[in-house]
Amino acid sequence: MKIAPNKVVKMHYSVLDNDKNTIDNSFDGEPLLFIIGTGYLIPGLEDAIIDKSAGDTLSVTVEPAQGYGERHDELMQAVPKSMFDGMEIDVGMQFRASTDDGDQMVMIIDIQDEEVIVDGNHPLSGITLHFDVEILEVRDATEDELSHGHVHTEGGCGHEH
Repeated sequence: MKIAPNKVVKMHYSVLDNDKNTIDNSFDGEPLLFIIGTGYLIPGLEDAIIDKSAGDTLSVTVEPAQGYGERHDELMQAVPKSMFDGMEIDVGMQFRASTDDGDQMVMIIDIQDEEVIVDGNHPLSGITLHFDVEILEVRDATEDELSHGHVHTEGGCGHEH
């Protein structure tokens, strides 16, 4: 069976940046399990696995535009340190911030004397990603999985709808 929209895919993957640093790797753990066409994967990776089958392996390079997007400097800003009064803060911490465009995740990238620099870009934005993928299984999604938008493992999906 070939990978197509509304198919459940089980796959292993590793992803590296341009400097060959490992960003993530499922080969030593649990494989990824998802429904194609639900927006679970970044577009460049999803497009690359369409029409593949169980047993296929592939290497895929995904440019930022088809991954997590380009970096946007305007999504970085300095906020008064007083906004974090009473909180222990460190570089790398993430928070949900209210913006004119709704809630957005931001990460602290620098802490200065009076200001905290936060970044609303996805941590992988602007990075070309290099994937190695092994397709383990492809099957039709069930009606329940399609209506819920995610894969059900043995025993159901683990929550009520």
